[in-house]
Amino acid sequence: MAESIYPIAKKISQLKIQGARNVAIAAIEALIDLSKKTKAKTKQKFLNELTEAQTLLFNTRETEPLMRNAIRWIISQIEESKRTEVIELTKIVESSANKFLLDLEKSKNKIARIGKKRIRNNSVILTHCHSSTVTKLLIDAKKEGKKFEVFCTETRPVFQGRITAKELIEKDIKTTLIVDSAARSIMKEIDIVIVGADAITSEGNVINKIGTSSIALIAKESRKPFYVVSELLKFDPATVCGGYEKIEEREPSEIWKDAPKKLIIKNPAFDVTRRDFIHGIICEEGIITPHSVFEAVRRNYKWIFQ
Repeated sequence: MAESIYPIAKKISQLKIQGARNVAIAAIEALIDLSKKTKAKTKQKFLNELTEAQTLLFNTRETEPLMRNAIRWIISQIEESKRTEVIELTKIVESSANKFLLDLEKSKNKIARIGKKRIRNNSVILTHCHSSTVTKLLIDAKKEGKKFEVFCTETRPVFQGRITAKELIEKDIKTTLIVDSAARSIMKEIDIVIVGADAITSEGNVINKIGTSSIALIAKESRKPFYVVSELLKFDPATVCGGYEKIEEREPSEIWKDAPKKLIIKNPAFDVTRRDFIHGIICEEGIITPHSVFEAVRRNYKWIFQ
């Protein structure tokens, strides 16, 4: 039955589903769909299907700890359950998945409530790539009556910055789009930088769309505060044990479809922003220092370390 996961896995792999939160939601919904369609007769066979689905989804994108944490948690609820009837176990998948989705939405709303307080009247904000939580934060600040403007990078090579720009324009927020390489030139006009995250490591470093670390460096040089907006659920527990968060390498065709033969093209999707460049991480617990991420995750989500 894990073949029912293939369409979603393909969409995630091909970037038809983008953003850590959207990828996680799609993966969770795929597990719910699998559980409804299962023909497994025993708990072990049902777990085998879920594990196969887990493998398929994990292989779609390397830098997606939110998705991995979500799937691990849902499967753990089945493993820990004393129920053996498959029909009851499918209900646990659905209830666990819905709880995770609800908690994810609550965290997004809480982060937006906390983060919008950092937006001051008449401020100029720079953001990079697309984060649904960042855009919610900005839109909520606008609804509160605050006046500000936003600069968005294009975010090459697949232009996720255009998604951010469209969403902000639709909410009547003054928005300017710039090429990625203009970030240093424009930084003198910026009051605050706010970006999302795809992963957080045990050291408090942040993995986000390629180009983020350069913007963080420019912000520090210009003495402009650089904030990362992220759920603590994007924490990668593998980094606690010495592992590195993998940086996904995308297809060269995203950069140049008809490139000359023998030309080598590197297309890393993400980069690492060191904690020293981060003013604060805006998360569901509040605005915390990158150095305190590990303890914050342990306080809120102990199960991640199991």
